[in-house]
Amino acid sequence: MKEYLVDKEEVLSVLDSSEDGLTSEVAKERLKQYGKNQLDEAKKQSLLSRFIDQMKDSMIMILLAAAVISGITSFVNKEPFTETIVILAVVIINALLGVYQESKAEKAIEALAAMSSATSRVIRDCHVAVVDSAELVPGDVVLLEAGDAVPADCRVIETHSLKAEEAALTGESVPVSKITEALSPGEGGDVTLGDRKNMVYMGSSIVYGRARAVVVDTGMKTQMGQIATAIATTEDTLTPLQVSLDKLGKTLSWLVLGISVLVFSISLIRLYPNITSDGILDTFMLAVSLAVAAIPEGLVAVVTIVLSIGVTSMSKRHAIIRKLTAVETLGSTQVICSDKTGTLTLNKMTVVDSTGSDKDLLARAMSLCTDVQMTEEGEPEGEPTELALVNFAMERGLDKRELEKEFPRVAEAPFDSVRKLMSTIHQHADKFTQYTKGAPDVLLQRCRTYLEGDTELPMTQEKLEQFLAENVEMADRALRVLAVAKRDYPVMPSSMEPQELEQDLCYIGLTGMIDPVRPEVADAIVLCREAGIRPVMITGDHQITAVAIARELGILDDPSQSITGAGLDTISDEDLTDRINDYSVYARVQPEHKVRIVRAWQEKGRITAMTGDGVNDAPSIKAADIGVGMGITGTDVTKNVADMVLADDNFATIVAAAEEGRRIYDNIRKAVQYLLSANLAEVIAIFVATLLNFTILRPVHLLWINLITDSFPAIALGMEEGESDLMQRPPRDPKASIFSDGMGADVLYQGFFVSILTLLAYFAGNFMETGEFIITGFEGGVSPQGMTMAFLTLSMAEMFHSLNMKSRRKSIFSLKHHNRYLFFAMVASLFMTTLVIYVPQLAEAFHFDHITLGEYGVAMLLAVCIVPMVEIVKFFQRKREQHS
Repeated sequence: MKEYLVDKEEVLSVLDSSEDGLTSEVAKERLKQYGKNQLDEAKKQSLLSRFIDQMKDSMIMILLAAAVISGITSFVNKEPFTETIVILAVVIINALLGVYQESKAEKAIEALAAMSSATSRVIRDCHVAVVDSAELVPGDVVLLEAGDAVPADCRVIETHSLKAEEAALTGESVPVSKITEALSPGEGGDVTLGDRKNMVYMGSSIVYGRARAVVVDTGMKTQMGQIATAIATTEDTLTPLQVSLDKLGKTLSWLVLGISVLVFSISLIRLYPNITSDGILDTFMLAVSLAVAAIPEGLVAVVTIVLSIGVTSMSKRHAIIRKLTAVETLGSTQVICSDKTGTLTLNKMTVVDSTGSDKDLLARAMSLCTDVQMTEEGEPEGEPTELALVNFAMERGLDKRELEKEFPRVAEAPFDSVRKLMSTIHQHADKFTQYTKGAPDVLLQRCRTYLEGDTELPMTQEKLEQFLAENVEMADRALRVLAVAKRDYPVMPSSMEPQELEQDLCYIGLTGMIDPVRPEVADAIVLCREAGIRPVMITGDHQITAVAIARELGILDDPSQSITGAGLDTISDEDLTDRINDYSVYARVQPEHKVRIVRAWQEKGRITAMTGDGVNDAPSIKAADIGVGMGITGTDVTKNVADMVLADDNFATIVAAAEEGRRIYDNIRKAVQYLLSANLAEVIAIFVATLLNFTILRPVHLLWINLITDSFPAIALGMEEGESDLMQRPPRDPKASIFSDGMGADVLYQGFFVSILTLLAYFAGNFMETGEFIITGFEGGVSPQGMTMAFLTLSMAEMFHSLNMKSRRKSIFSLKHHNRYLFFAMVASLFMTTLVIYVPQLAEAFHFDHITLGEYGVAMLLAVCIVPMVEIVKFFQRKREQHS
């Protein structure tokens, strides 16, 4: 049936409905029959696919290669596959962690979507009810008013000056007036979509008036469903951290290959001409030892765990991260473009000032001249400005429900954006009173008198100028000002035309409203400034209001730092990029302006965050480096394309997330530096031992240190509190390498120090065992006692070195905070290292020799030396930085 070609009565009949809607029982049955009123979602990535994605990492590839080599070696030597199993376990655990975290973020988004799902007002069981829009069925009668999104395809059955914006479906930018009468078919016996003036469609919105409409199609059967296609997903770009780690993985691959080939070649040359199969195998195992030493097996898992912990921490601060890697980008954010309403402000309009000699009459008139509906619980529902007026009246003891009983509405002239007025006519006893509210400058021109107490006095030029001055004074304080007037009739007026009604009015007074600033935002703006982050306000509100709010928050100092959407239209993209630093406030903007603003900042090389809640905000959110969706007011579309969703729609949460991002990235760098310096120490120690023809450590020793001894302190470093000057530093350059700020040099000297201590421990152990410093005088170039002490010193030096890494430059003795996780990690590492040395079965598996408490003490003393050695270097680094 083509509902638009037949009378509304026939439509209701075919749908087996009425103007009083459906009963709840019938609605339930139809929901089973037609399904939910939802568009099909794009296919989600499977868990297996996500798991495979986690494997596409060069570091993971190296680990898998090491596992294969280790497995082959164990098979040839007929030894247990311990090393292979350990490496594969690390790879699998890392992948599972990544999959788990991304799935958890997705579930959080779904929970938010459920909390903020769209609702519709329908007539069920002859009463107005608010239901989830997904539960609408054909035959439901919905109530629509200005500001509503049309929830399904509907036939209009009653209208009061209804206009709908249908640009998403028809491309028509001008709102379409709606009627209830049947249409006549055009050419081809049909009516084109844009000309169906008695229909409203899913995807369109009501911009004016109100109406009743009966649902004819839901879900994928709607016009929107028929043309819906999955949103094309852009290929995710790698973040700087991913790029750095990927480069590191590739560099390590070549380094491992080069060193292993070099050591293998040197060893073969030494064996020549007495090369045997056992000799070749021993040489190969030596090369494998170097490979294991060079690869930081725990690095990938540590980074993933630290990011996961950070994401969990952010969620507790109301920031839900959809991708682990977004955490890093947050830490380098340089510009935050934020909506005003609801993010910088409370999104709750409140009357804070009023004028007029009769405040009760003012409140009554304002409350009655609204389309606010009262729920069964007595809560008002409607447009924010009108809600403020109703709440203003309720604060004076004037309940809207009681007012409507005493002064029932009998006629109206709905708000019109052209004439900027709204009028309602109410009956009281046998008389009729009209209340008209709207823009003060327009309304005052229609007033012939004004109210002074109970007396109506003629409007003079002096009084008119006084009332206009009161309006300007409120507007200068960024208040949204509305005026109200009245007109009494002995009988019901014959004409309902606005131009007839809105004349010869009696002026009552003004109300000034504002959406109050969130109390915590001002401090967040100050923190932004200190952190070198530029806060930018973007709003659809008037420029004068935006400037006043921005000035109050410290976003701008002068009105010249603001520009309107109309002003942007006169500037080319190139000029906007050149002048982007001049503007901190954008007022009266359209969604397409947001994309231009984001791109202009990006052209300047700035990492930009952009907030948004509407469907039309999706392009700008997707274009931004960090797209921020609103958890409460945001649509599903914006949440799905966002990198981060604010559960509380609060600007301060963005700043807190940026701070958390900085802390996490800072800690990841500390963990990476810690692990790489440890691996470098192992490589140097083994390389020196190879050149001097002795074995200092075996592959299984290195795996134990890399995966057990090092990993726990590295994870604990990831949980370190942010340093005191974290938000006083400028944002990190996203193009900067992870090794910037001298980190590469730090890795080199710290790795060198630890390797020296490890070699000294080996020599000490050999001396205590043989009484000589001779290195190659024992069978096979192996000193079991020297190896044991070298293992203990290397393990404990790296453990003590984790204390150095609490801060890359500050002395650990000046730090006031304590990391209990690091303390427990050190105790656990010490306990397990001691265990493998002194438990006979473990010591035998690791080829360790028993050492005395004195020898244990010497090894520990050497290990502790790493702390003062690094402290001395830090001291000179701080002096150099202060000087520069």
